[in-house]
Amino acid sequence: MTATATAAVIAPAPEAAPALRDTRPLRLITCGSVDDGKSTLIGRLLWDTKAVKEDQAAALNRDSGKQNDLGLPDFALLLDGLQAEREQGITIDVAYRYFATDKRSFIVADTPGHEQYTRNMATGASTADLAVLLVDARAGILEQTRRHATIATLMGIKQFVLAINKIDLINYDKARFDELSLEFKEIALSLGVKQVTAIPVSALKGENVVYDGKASMPWYEGPTLVEVLELATVRSAQTVGFRLPVQRVSRPGESFRGYQGTVAGGAVKPGDSVVILPSGMVANVKQIVTFDLVRNAAVAGDAITLVLDRQVDVARGDMIATIDAQPQVGLAFDAQLVALQPGGIEPGKRYWLKSGSRRQRVSVQPSSLLDLKSGKWNRHDGALPMNAIGKVHLSFDEAAIFDAYELNRTTGAFILIDPDTNNTVAGGMISAKRGDLGGLNNEAERVILSLPADLADKILASGILSERRDEIDIRRTNPGRAAELLGELDS
Repeated sequence: MTATATAAVIAPAPEAAPALRDTRPLRLITCGSVDDGKSTLIGRLLWDTKAVKEDQAAALNRDSGKQNDLGLPDFALLLDGLQAEREQGITIDVAYRYFATDKRSFIVADTPGHEQYTRNMATGASTADLAVLLVDARAGILEQTRRHATIATLMGIKQFVLAINKIDLINYDKARFDELSLEFKEIALSLGVKQVTAIPVSALKGENVVYDGKASMPWYEGPTLVEVLELATVRSAQTVGFRLPVQRVSRPGESFRGYQGTVAGGAVKPGDSVVILPSGMVANVKQIVTFDLVRNAAVAGDAITLVLDRQVDVARGDMIATIDAQPQVGLAFDAQLVALQPGGIEPGKRYWLKSGSRRQRVSVQPSSLLDLKSGKWNRHDGALPMNAIGKVHLSFDEAAIFDAYELNRTTGAFILIDPDTNNTVAGGMISAKRGDLGGLNNEAERVILSLPADLADKILASGILSERRDEIDIRRTNPGRAAELLGELDS
């Protein structure tokens, strides 16, 4: 009886443990100014979560020598792999590392703090769900701290951890921690960020990183860095309808035509109606094919071949989207961008704009420039210097297809390429579509009515829209929504 009762209690334990683990990895970056301890913090994370293999640990101890008074290895060497990084003691390139706890796995990007390598920081932020912003407790919040916080926000990051590092070097001063926490939270609110967790840490000693630092900081009752990361949320890619930027048209034989690409948002299944942009042609999904099987559905991140039920003209760079929630199509858009090269961005110059598989000619006209010291946007129609963050107007020769970046990171982002040098000179995010008269999403743009075919014919035959037919496109949608619209017209 006793053995049976004991078995009944113990048996569920192995099954319950996996339920606590979040299977979605959290992508995060460390950012901040020079020498704030970003590489050391990640190295400590890797070391204390047992992500450092034995041969790596041996090499770390060998390469570290006697570089600190605590007898600890130089954890930054786990990230700084380039010879120039080790010689200068700085981070130049973005280093990605993987580690895990019992509850979750993580992909962390160590980004450089030097202003010269801001473009590398922007690269790391573009795919992150959370930013760990380091501040040296002695130096406080600097201009580069503000720049990194702003870029991370522009890249859509809404979760911040303010790691006030080297707290041991100011004798664990609570007043200084409170001062810096309040100062950054005011900056975050000005950027529209409300989710900020401030943590006093010593990256070198490991206090409040993986293990708590209550022995040194009894006044701090908050979570450790790892505890915050374990509870953070992963940004969803399905904030808009289905998106498939077409990368290739597949024709292995006369009987098969498929459109290949990676789903950039939403989901699709056979039978769904889709629209091909920018042409506006409509078709139904006949089949979803992957490299080894035919699927019943596809979601964001899946690489698929989409087969339609009719012959339509689709080419590389087009986008296949859901009818009910289409991206914006137009010749002019507003955007925010970060200038990445010494030459900056010249007003009126024509660049190549690349977004996904689509590359187009675009003219760029700056309109305002962010003052990193005050946090204010100042009117500016001149050139944008390197590392500047600006708002611009984009003018295209042919129809461009975008979502707002806050709705979809993939279809709302782009890079600018200098046609003379082929250098990537800027990274940008679409903020809105511009009307012909400069307004945002105004009546200057065509109106799209999505209706079933029979109801569309009825509306057109009634003559209700005859005076504005040149301004309106008729497309199909589900009967329920169409009936609602028809009832409003009848009333």
